[in-house]
Amino acid sequence: MNYEEEEEERKEPLSYLKGRGAQFNPRNRFLKNERVKEHIEAIDEWVEPNIETQYLEDHAKGLVNKVDSPDVGMFYSMNPYQGCEHGCTYCYARNAHEYWGYSAGLDFERKIIVKHNAPELLRKFLMNPKWECVPISLSGNTDCYQPAERKFKITRQLLEVCREFNQPVGIITKNAGILRDKDILCEMAAKNLVSVLVSITSLDEDLRQLMEPRTTTARQRLRTIRELSEAGVRMGVMLGPMIPGLNEQEMQRIMKAAADNGASFSAYTFIRLNGAIKLIFHDWLYKCFPDRADKVWHFIEASHDGKVNDSRFGVRMRGEGNYAKLVAQQYARYTEKYGLNAERWELDCSRFMRPGGQMKLF
Repeated sequence: MNYEEEEEERKEPLSYLKGRGAQFNPRNRFLKNERVKEHIEAIDEWVEPNIETQYLEDHAKGLVNKVDSPDVGMFYSMNPYQGCEHGCTYCYARNAHEYWGYSAGLDFERKIIVKHNAPELLRKFLMNPKWECVPISLSGNTDCYQPAERKFKITRQLLEVCREFNQPVGIITKNAGILRDKDILCEMAAKNLVSVLVSITSLDEDLRQLMEPRTTTARQRLRTIRELSEAGVRMGVMLGPMIPGLNEQEMQRIMKAAADNGASFSAYTFIRLNGAIKLIFHDWLYKCFPDRADKVWHFIEASHDGKVNDSRFGVRMRGEGNYAKLVAQQYARYTEKYGLNAERWELDCSRFMRPGGQMKLF
């Protein structure tokens, strides 16, 4: 079933849900059965789903994952949370929520899976004598500083373990909540054990509120770059995704603003809409920007060989065609102009040491 048929099947359109990115729950491809509301008159027995954010405990068996994709620029990743209340409409991590039996739509933003035993799992992983130290990314999937971190502080506990082992870490976030861990980050930065990418998708606050409803404002993200950079932490900016017709024209402004506030490296991705994200983004786009939705959608298709997604390594995160090429050219030009071409992973792995053991020898 394509996205037009999916939308047509939803007999009762939802009113716009402020504070949420996705506006409905698309089908979970792994589930054979689903509950739906067939009658507006509520003839069926029906309990409206809980619209508040729920935190669900997971006793995970593992935490650190090897990243085989050459497109994402990381070696290993760890994620203390699954699902993300930030609600970014384009987020590729949404599809992973289907493996938990939930939807990639509203469920992804409302049902947050919390790995309370993550610090113990990380300690066990680092104590394994087979571990050859390379940087680990926080997070490779959902944001490690999403609102849940205020309550559970699992990311801070993971950083405390990394500090104890001198384990280098790369962090990706779009939340100014990272400033609460400034003390640990400064200690690790003094040993060249941490670098941080702050994701900035738009400087337009109206667009940000619609596309990333529960994230920190761009102004606060720039403040985060400035404060941590001044404290000695290696800071970078992630421009992603760049969406033709929505935010790609902001690339220069974002890169200049990030550089002016102390960023020294950068990265970017081009929009791709794989799996259920295609339905979610299409629904959101036509509700929020009916005047230009067709144009934006066709730009995305033109950048993925007539589709809105491409799974090929080396192409999927950059796109192809005229629009994608223009974005790539702009990125290369402004990276050089604003000095954002430092190496992200120049972190010191030689300091790694297990408690009571010896440092890594070369």
